Amino acid sequence: MGHSDGDHGSDLSADDSPWSEGSWSDDDDEGSLSFEDSGEGSDAESNEPDAPAVEESDSSEDEVAPRNTIGDVPLEWYKNEEHIGYDITGSKIKKRDREGRIEAYLRNADDAKNWRKIYDEYNDEEVQITKEEAKIISRLLKGKTPHTNVDPYPDYVDWFEYDGKGHPLSSAPEPKRRFVPSKWEQKKVVKLVRAIRKGWIKFDKPKEEPNFYLLWGDETDTADNKRQGLSYIPAPKPNLPGHEESYNPSVEYIPTQEEIDSYQLMYEEDRPKFIPRKFDCLRSVPAYEKALREGFDRCLDLYLCPRTRKKRINIDPESLKPKLPSKKDLRPYPRTCYLEFKGHNGPVKSLSVEATGQWIASGSSDGTIRVWEVETGRCIKVWNVGGVVHRIAWNPSPDRHILAAVVDHDLLLLNAEVGDEDAQMKTKGLLQIEELAQEEDNGDKKPAVKWVKHEKFDGIMLIHHKAVSTVEWHFKGDYFTTVVPSGDSRAVLLHQLSKKHSHHPFRKLPGLPIAAVFHPSQKMFFVATKKFVQVYDLQKAQLVKKLESGVREISSISIHPGGDNVIVGSKDGKLCWFDTDLSTRPYKTLKNHSKDITNVTFHRKYPLFASSSEDCTAYVFHGMVYSDLNQNPLIVPLEILRGHSSSDGRGVLDCKFHPRQPWLFTAGADSVVRLYCD
Repeated sequence: MGHSDGDHGSDLSADDSPWSEGSWSDDDDEGSLSFEDSGEGSDAESNEPDAPAVEESDSSEDEVAPRNTIGDVPLEWYKNEEHIGYDITGSKIKKRDREGRIEAYLRNADDAKNWRKIYDEYNDEEVQITKEEAKIISRLLKGKTPHTNVDPYPDYVDWFEYDGKGHPLSSAPEPKRRFVPSKWEQKKVVKLVRAIRKGWIKFDKPKEEPNFYLLWGDETDTADNKRQGLSYIPAPKPNLPGHEESYNPSVEYIPTQEEIDSYQLMYEEDRPKFIPRKFDCLRSVPAYEKALREGFDRCLDLYLCPRTRKKRINIDPESLKPKLPSKKDLRPYPRTCYLEFKGHNGPVKSLSVEATGQWIASGSSDGTIRVWEVETGRCIKVWNVGGVVHRIAWNPSPDRHILAAVVDHDLLLLNAEVGDEDAQMKTKGLLQIEELAQEEDNGDKKPAVKWVKHEKFDGIMLIHHKAVSTVEWHFKGDYFTTVVPSGDSRAVLLHQLSKKHSHHPFRKLPGLPIAAVFHPSQKMFFVATKKFVQVYDLQKAQLVKKLESGVREISSISIHPGGDNVIVGSKDGKLCWFDTDLSTRPYKTLKNHSKDITNVTFHRKYPLFASSSEDCTAYVFHGMVYSDLNQNPLIVPLEILRGHSSSDGRGVLDCKFHPRQPWLFTAGADSVVRLYCD
């Protein structure tokens, strides 16, 4: 129960109530009512001889049965229903429309009697208190008795008579024996214990139930079926006859003569055991010729069949599910599409976000590279490179605005032409080549990579001996690596931008390389082949670990900012999480996508990682890595991002997180780049 505006935050109190220490008045249809009450006038008011007596009414509100007949059922159960209960006739009590705060304020201003209305939550109705009840509440708020005819300070009447009674019955102090354990009780307990141990006192044994069982009882209840102390295992029941065994089956169940002849050409174990036949009546059915043989085989099966008891454990499937935190507690994470970057005429194959998060670069199969402003979606720069852009990577250093793009077979380094003048001058200086830089191996006449000046875009073209698939930067921005899957000993190459130098650190790799990435903080190098992930120490030039994925073929790899956890995407739709400190096998394997996973990525600051797939979806996960080595990482699936349409059987081709915000960029085969925000 509360005031009618109780839902809007108003409460009755002695300080702000309409009735205070002075007087109050109320206007009704017949006239006005007022009374005055001073600080100590309650006693005088109760003793006035001329005061009219208040007649008690038999129709009290406490005696009226409530309109809602649901009993002590919590009203929370009806929170999402259109009704709050049922009346005495069984009809639903519909909920009233809740009025807003503005309507309540206007109603309070127009209606002078509105303060006397109280909202009854149980019956969903407003009750207007009477004047007598208002007086009672006024007296209660002032700390007085509810009724004026009650004397709060009556004369004390002592019920005990002291005259001629003398002293009490006993005034002696409590004896010590009442606080000390009884010695005689202790002796009695010792006697009983001795008698029980020697067998003088015997307790009644529980009655043994007779070992009877129902001869024609239910065989499935094996708990009661015990014979000679051995557990009874029911025999498997034969299959019940169907329509084929009927004496008058339907036409479709009766085989033709050709089908019967074909049965003779089959092996005996493949032939049907029973051939349906049709009879006019049941008495025309002859005796079954194989009845004796099948009965003997049945008895033989029951006698020789080794049967064992299978213990079934009744477990609620819901209890086996891990208890995951609520999605609301894991915010922020990308959920809805906020922007669409449109301008490409072909599938957008790769994305890369600038280190500050202000710009984003995209490469497409239409032969163009575009730079977009993230906040507005405006395209500020377009390069027509004249070939398919397979991969694009932005330099992670904030003062080096350089784009590395895999165009057709080679690598192109471009000046992104963003940032201030100092950054522009530094970027142009890094992209200058004074002499033709060529790297040659001992005994090889053909260099691994040629550094050539690109006159059209004022950049550098790295000409490889075979087609390049991926490019990744070192976190300091000076080194980068390229992967040439069919390059044999030159499959993985390391390049230094400042010295225009390239070399191949691996003489031989155990498999065909797919991708290669640098450790985010240490001198470690990860090379992903089709089945394994090799972890190398660049300083010691040796193999440190070999992670076994167990998938059909690895398609992408990403390293956690902490460096101890790795996620790998595969072409069979599986995502593997590796904890390198724990094991060389996957800690978790997630099968979420129905098609190939095109890319996986970690967020630099937030505990988020995502995967994109050819099924036109991108999954966002919560991946919390704890500093405590005894606590496993927490992986929670959060959201499935949809919106891209399929083109030539391809869906989302790439995904990247914003470096500072919980935003996700996705590139689709429908030539659209989407930005998903919280």
